[in-house]
Amino acid sequence: MKKRIFSGIQPSGNLHLGNYLGAIKNWVKLQNEYDSIFCIVDLHAITIPQNPQELSQKTLEVAKLYLASGIDPEKSIVFIQSQVQEHAELMWLLNTITKNGDLMKMTQFKDKSKVIVLKKKLRGELVDRKVFSRKESLEYLLKEYLGTKTGLFNYPILMAADILLYDTNLVPVGEDQLQHVELTRKLGRKFNQEFGETFTIPEGFTQKESKRIMGLDDPTNKMSKSASSDYNRIDLLDSPETIERKVMKAVTDSGQGIEYSDNKPALKNLINIFSLVANKKPEEIVTQYENQGYKKLKEELAQAVVDYLRPIQEKYNQISDEEVKKILSDGAKRARKIAETKIKEVKKKMGMIV
Repeated sequence: MKKRIFSGIQPSGNLHLGNYLGAIKNWVKLQNEYDSIFCIVDLHAITIPQNPQELSQKTLEVAKLYLASGIDPEKSIVFIQSQVQEHAELMWLLNTITKNGDLMKMTQFKDKSKVIVLKKKLRGELVDRKVFSRKESLEYLLKEYLGTKTGLFNYPILMAADILLYDTNLVPVGEDQLQHVELTRKLGRKFNQEFGETFTIPEGFTQKESKRIMGLDDPTNKMSKSASSDYNRIDLLDSPETIERKVMKAVTDSGQGIEYSDNKPALKNLINIFSLVANKKPEEIVTQYENQGYKKLKEELAQAVVDYLRPIQEKYNQISDEEVKKILSDGAKRARKIAETKIKEVKKKMGMIV
């Protein structure tokens, strides 16, 4: 039997070139080698406030982009997370064996809840005299921490449920998600030890090439759907004019020499993108533009990105809402068959009547 992979993307914000190069492009290849399940994780998306109408629209948009990028529903199961209720059910069951301390270690929660800064304040290690008095700053941080939604805190347990529900062997993720996969492994092992062998223990699966596409406006941070500036990213559905404008506005490093170096992170990021969309080695890009300057490099990078995304955009525009809904419905039925069997096994081992 083929090993199984599971992965998903939230239907919030716009899917961008980094999502495609770092994840979806690899999924298309992997579906030929593995039993593949790809999900639109809308339950994860609502850990932050969403406009209901926009959430529905973005869910269909992400599904269409999966298909337009080459995810084949004949080879892979493609579905919406909330349409398979066992995800939420298994999350609750896993809640009962998860320690708060493990969730408090999750980097995403620590960053968004301001808990790290709060701890430093309480220990007297941090005093921001420029902005707040110490008392006011502490009150602000406590408010931020106490105002953090429980969904964000429990988010990693839902991710663990997504993965364990399907006896997943490999989870294609970026480096920033490996911590969540480790928690999934821990919970799977804990359940197996307490209730008997039930879950396959997955492994995180990262690929070195193209796993970190950085922001056009800030090469120290990844290209992001949630970035405040549209100029951080190139969205998969951007028009040629928009792509050109974003690339030409991308930050560059001092000097005009074209080199592929950590000392020039902005330029290195542009060269990385160029090499991936043009199927060339970074060294070839450097040789081609070493005497032509940033402007020429950016102009031809913009055109290369436009050409690269054109087939995806054309396929996207050919997929109707009705067609994608049918594919998602069929995918949910296929996923539910696997999920129902697993959740019955879990509940029975925990002593519930099934």
